[in-house]
Amino acid sequence: MIQVPDGSKAPTMADVARVAGVSHQTVSRVLSGHPNVSARTRAAVTEVVEKLGYRRNSAARALATRRTHTLGVIAVNTTLHGPASTLAGVQEAARERGYLTTAVTLRAATEEALNEAVQQLVGWGVEGIVAITPWRDAVRALAALEAPCPVVTVEGGHDLDLPGVALDQHLGARMVTEHLLTAGHSTVWHVAGPEDWLESEARTAGWEAALRDAGAEVPPLLRGDWSPLSGYQAGQQLAGRVLASPAQGGALTAVFVANDQMALGVLRAFREAGLDTPADVAVAGFDDIPEAEFFPPPLTTVRQDFASLGRSSIGLLLEHIEGTAGGTTHLTLAPELIVRASTARRRAATAGRTASD
Repeated sequence: MIQVPDGSKAPTMADVARVAGVSHQTVSRVLSGHPNVSARTRAAVTEVVEKLGYRRNSAARALATRRTHTLGVIAVNTTLHGPASTLAGVQEAARERGYLTTAVTLRAATEEALNEAVQQLVGWGVEGIVAITPWRDAVRALAALEAPCPVVTVEGGHDLDLPGVALDQHLGARMVTEHLLTAGHSTVWHVAGPEDWLESEARTAGWEAALRDAGAEVPPLLRGDWSPLSGYQAGQQLAGRVLASPAQGGALTAVFVANDQMALGVLRAFREAGLDTPADVAVAGFDDIPEAEFFPPPLTTVRQDFASLGRSSIGLLLEHIEGTAGGTTHLTLAPELIVRASTARRRAATAGRTASD
C-alpha cells in the first residue's frame, strides 16, 4: 500500500523516489521518458506519481535541463477559418508532445511585425517557432530574419530555404475541378481568393491546369477576399451572365469557389436570382468548414486536415530543435475531396431560361 506524505505541502520528487523505493535519478528518467528504465520500474514510479499527485516544477526543470518545453507560434488573420484552424491544430499537437505554446497573432505580416514577434517569443524562452504565414512576401521576410532558434512554416510554400509543412492546394483544386468535369460540365468557372495569398495562387493554378489538361475552355476568373460578401458579389455577376441569354450563359454550369465562406455567398446569390444548385449551376468550395454539410444544398468541398498539419509541423520543428532533421525539410500533405449534393451529376439544362423564368 502506498503511504501518502503529509498533505500540507506539495509532494516532491524525493517523496516519489522514497515511496517508490527507487533513486531520485530513476524518477527523473521516468518523468523525462528516458528509454533505459524497465517497464516494471516505470509502472511503479508512474503509479506513485499519480497517487501522490506529483507535478514537476517546470521552472526548476528548465534551469536543470536548459529546456523550457515551450514553443512559439506566429499566426496572421486568425479571424479566418484556415489560419484559426491551423493555429488550433498546432497548439493541440504541441500539447500532445508535452509542450506549451505561446502564440503571437498579427494583423499584417510585415518584416517589422514578424521581427518583433520573433524577438518577443525568443525573449520568452521558446525553443522553436511555428510560423503560419500563407503569403510569399511574409515567408521571404521570415527567411531574412535569421531567427536564433529553429523556425518551421505552415502553408508558406516550399520555394525558400525554410523547413515547412503545407497542404497540396494545387492537387485539391485539380481534384474538385476534375470532379466537376467528370460530372458532365464542359468547363468550370472559378471564384479565386486574394492575389497575395499562396493558397489562392495554388488553387487557381490547379483549377487552370485541370481545365487545360482536359482540353476545356479556361473562363475568366472572378476574385474575392475570402468573405461571404465577396462570394455573394461574384455570384451576382455569374448569375447575371447565366440569365442574360442562353447562348452567353450556356457554358456556365459549374463554379469552383476558393473557400467555403465565399461559396456560401455564391449560393445565396444564385438562389436570389432563381437559379437552382446543382440543376442550373453546380457549386464546389474548399476547406470543409463545419457548416459546409449544412449549406442549402450541402456543399461539395476539399477537406484540409488541420490536425495533421499541426502534428507534422510540430514533429518537424522538434526534429530541428533536437538536431535530428536532415537539412531543410518540406512536407506536403494530401487533401480529400468531399462530394455532396451541390455538385450532383449534370442533367440536361432547361432550354431558354431567362430572368423571368
